[in-house]
Amino acid sequence: MFFWFLALSFVLVALVFDSPALDYRMVMLGSVLPMVELLARGPWALHTLLAPLVVLVAVMMATRGRRLARRRWLGLPIGLFLYLVLDGAWLRSELFWWPVLGAQVDGGNLPEFKPLAALIALELIGLGVGAWAVYRYGLADRERLRLFCAKGRLDRSQMGRDRPRRR
Repeated sequence: MFFWFLALSFVLVALVFDSPALDYRMVMLGSVLPMVELLARGPWALHTLLAPLVVLVAVMMATRGRRLARRRWLGLPIGLFLYLVLDGAWLRSELFWWPVLGAQVDGGNLPEFKPLAALIALELIGLGVGAWAVYRYGLADRERLRLFCAKGRLDRSQMGRDRPRRR
């Protein structure tokens, strides 16, 4: 479930925050970062509510008085929070609320291990949402794509097209 996390985190944040200046690359990185725990054979801290909270506090403290740096790095904890939502990690209370509900992290199956048909369906949905996002935010345009790849930003003219602008 790689494209599921990448595409949906990008689109959800773009639609909710409607900010052309947010670094969407960091949101997408945060949304797939917990998957590194696949290498460690189990869900650990990145599958808990504690991880995005600690990262959020660290970003807020480290970027105090530096607005542009904060805007860039805030995408990371936002992506981590979205991972928990999109993966359904919150359904495993003892893992999600660690260490509140116990000091031991259950090293059992990761929430990502769903039936193969569900994994394929979610990846296809992710690819579809990603294709829609390319169209919606004009990322097929070379300049807009370069802006997105270099700075993680979206073209301001592509934001909020679905609602009337204030004058």
